[in-house]
Amino acid sequence: MNFNGIIVGAAVFLIIGICHPIVIKLEYNYGKKSWWVMALAGVIFSCASLFVKDSLWSTVLGAAAFSCFWGIHEIITQEKRVLKRWFPENPKRHAYYEQKRKELQL
Repeated sequence: MNFNGIIVGAAVFLIIGICHPIVIKLEYNYGKKSWWVMALAGVIFSCASLFVKDSLWSTVLGAAAFSCFWGIHEIITQEKRVLKRWFPENPKRHAYYEQKRKELQL
């Protein structure tokens, strides 16, 4: 039996589960300008994936890389969710959100 598919599937499930709250926390604390954190993590995981010899770990690292790259899009989308009041806003950044709401007429 080959368990690699099940292991990769479980790893991807965990990676996505970990990335979701990271995206929420990054946007809450730093706004969408924190996208570069996810980009940097994606580049690091991509490079690591290229140099790891074991195909299982290389695949898991590649999945982590592209989950981080998708996180860039999610950080930007998360700000839109906050502006629509679907997620709580950081009270320290209330003026920023109100200005964006006026600009977008939300």
